[in-house]
Amino acid sequence: MQESSDRATRPASPRPVGVIGLGAMGMGVARTLVRKGFEVHACDLREHARAEIRAAGGHAHETPAAVAERVSALIVLVVNAQQTEAVLFGPQGAAEALAAGSVVIASSTVAPDVAERLGERLAAMGLRLLDAPVSGGAARAASGEMTVMASGAPDTFAAVEDVLGAIAARVYRLGDAPGMGSKVKMINQLLAGVHIAAATEAMALGIRAGIDAGQLYEVISNSAGASWMFQNRVPHILAGDYTPLSAVNIFVKDLGIVLDSARQLTFPLPLTSAAHQMYLATSACGLGGEDDSAVIKMFQRLTDIALPEPKA
Repeated sequence: MQESSDRATRPASPRPVGVIGLGAMGMGVARTLVRKGFEVHACDLREHARAEIRAAGGHAHETPAAVAERVSALIVLVVNAQQTEAVLFGPQGAAEALAAGSVVIASSTVAPDVAERLGERLAAMGLRLLDAPVSGGAARAASGEMTVMASGAPDTFAAVEDVLGAIAARVYRLGDAPGMGSKVKMINQLLAGVHIAAATEAMALGIRAGIDAGQLYEVISNSAGASWMFQNRVPHILAGDYTPLSAVNIFVKDLGIVLDSARQLTFPLPLTSAAHQMYLATSACGLGGEDDSAVIKMFQRLTDIALPEPKA
């Protein structure tokens, strides 16, 4: 495994780069590329997202094809495999409009076998795929400090080295073919999902036991029980703010990918299974669109604990 330098260089002349999907992560990536001197062409179904990237200095388009015909490097950062398929191969899809030799940087979380098939399909069209899921959340996407877990041919890495250097603090080269990047991301999501579920369970129990939530957060953050997810997500609970930066339903999907892949390997995942049920239960309560820290509301429904209210 090799880790690239985290040094990002400004292109000598503006290089056109496409971004399809302007959600919390995609918008951060697009704005980062604009800030670092790239000519950014972006697409999203939502007009307000297109307006935001135009205001930031990028070019907004209504279809993936309109983006693809202007770029040789295209970042796809949508919700799931179905959306990835749609923006690449659906009506007005990007793949047909890309010039031969162009690179698709597929950064959505998908099953490893999906990434492998995507690489084969694009290769048959004369295109190259970098299987490159990302981690770090909206804040690191906006600051250009994401972690990229990537696999693909060496020449594919070389063709987009400047793009990766602009959006990421760390780029891990995990293999010469699509699939391995998504396998590593799958393990990351296993841990992230379990850690969030454990953090909400611990906070719910603490509140039920009469512990002040703010004090509990402070103590655990400086003790052995802390995790990155605990320290990142519990402040959402303390603020009573469940605006989705990463929604409950994202982990319904991602842990589902983990469980399906493990089933194919005949590998048991008891902790992941339990966490997945917690996200499913929260989604079933009608909270699937809220921030993933809203799993604590499932415990509120079960035990009537008093959660912190939004601050005025």
